[in-house]
Amino acid sequence: MRKILLVASLLSFTATCAHAGLMDDLKKPGGGDLGAKITDQAREKARAKGNQQIASQVNKKLLAEGRKNQCSFKSGTDVLEAGCGAKSKKLANVIIDVKKSLQSQGQKGFKFIVSGHTDSSGDATKNKELSARRARVMVKELIAQGVDAGDIEAVGMGSEKMLVKPDNTPAKKAKNRRYEVQVRF
Repeated sequence: MRKILLVASLLSFTATCAHAGLMDDLKKPGGGDLGAKITDQAREKARAKGNQQIASQVNKKLLAEGRKNQCSFKSGTDVLEAGCGAKSKKLANVIIDVKKSLQSQGQKGFKFIVSGHTDSSGDATKNKELSARRARVMVKELIAQGVDAGDIEAVGMGSEKMLVKPDNTPAKKAKNRRYEVQVRF
């Protein structure tokens, strides 16, 4: 019983001393180092939440435009089907406009991510590699259409995020062979 009381007393004393030290820091002009840290953390948390909201709105637009201007890939390859030029130009213009809009709002530190996707046919590892190649092909296409190379990067997703499940028909498989563009802060 004495040991329990001794431990409880020590914990209470330690907590009181720690609290007093924190209070002393906060009483200093400007709140001391702790006050500055708390302010910085709150500011960073608010900025991150704001970026999430902006990214969500922008990504809805980018996904819609990407689906509207989707270029298809031949099955098992990173070769674009014919007729992609005008579609990739429209998508590039949307990306350029979004970049200008974000910059005019004072946003910094963002990138456009092109994710390549495959259907579920074949080996998962090979599909992941194929999807990365497809994403790189689209990045090159978008750069050729005017998107700044430093603003965009490629990521392979394989068949991890299929639009259509199951993809058991040629039409459904074709929908899963795609790319998507999103902004990331």
